[in-house]
Amino acid sequence: MKLTSIKKTAKKASAILFGALVLTLYGCSEQSNSSASATPCSPSWFEAVEAKVGTGDGQGHGPDVGSSEWRSVVEFRLGVRGDEAVPNSESQAWCDYIDALVFK
Repeated sequence: MKLTSIKKTAKKASAILFGALVLTLYGCSEQSNSSASATPCSPSWFEAVEAKVGTGDGQGHGPDVGSSEWRSVVEFRLGVRGDEAVPNSESQAWCDYIDALVFK
């Protein structure tokens, strides 16, 4: 009787491990372009960039999405703050530049 119980437990554990493996592999796979339908500098684009880059501190604090401070943090997180090639952060060119870095 114990052998049957052990086999059932082993099957359940195998199923759980397989599920965890699938979820892990999916999480590590390349995700689709979230901004495909969002125009750079639009509110939905800012949210898509925020979802990819993440400017908060992990505790719900961070700059307002789309603000000048937020744009500066995005540049910092992408490693381009202070780079002379980065367009003015209040321009459409900046959004296009960031879009190319984040989604392409």
